[in-house]
Amino acid sequence: MIGRLSGILLEKNPPQLLVDCNGVGYEVNVPMSTFYNLPGLNEKVTLLTHLTVREDAHILFGFGTNEERNTFKELVKISGIGARTALSILSGMSVHDLAQAITMQEAGRLTKVPGIGKKTAERLLLELKGKLGADIGAGATAVGDVSSDVLNALLALGYSDKEAMLAMKQVPAGSTVSDGIKLALKALSKA
Repeated sequence: MIGRLSGILLEKNPPQLLVDCNGVGYEVNVPMSTFYNLPGLNEKVTLLTHLTVREDAHILFGFGTNEERNTFKELVKISGIGARTALSILSGMSVHDLAQAITMQEAGRLTKVPGIGKKTAERLLLELKGKLGADIGAGATAVGDVSSDVLNALLALGYSDKEAMLAMKQVPAGSTVSDGIKLALKALSKA
């Protein structure tokens, strides 16, 4: 219903803003990533928005980028993930970091976000696999796919998640899958 707001920024009280749009003040909740990039008070601001309608309230969420808004929409589709939790996730990690954690199936990175436990993190990884990552850009996705392939190869060879992740740190970005596997195995043999 409300897809974008453009007006004067009147108040900033994290995570809520008050934006004056031609005499009407809209309360908008934003993730911290958007909050940090806002202009000063009484300056013009444009936010992409998502309206959540509940029985007891209509809540407007604002985002600085289309990627953030699309990620928010994917998060709230997941059972057990409400709008506040989705906002918390986007405040705790960037869209790129979230997509990378999903590609690499790293539940540990998600549990660092307040309000996300182990079971919720695992559900996020399962539900968002294949949905998040395509929006990041071809370069980032290709690197994520290579890393994922190398990680899967190490796990298939019998290495633990911890060993595989430590070995992955020795693989430079931009490596091919075969070079990545060779470098990871070399790092593991030295350990």
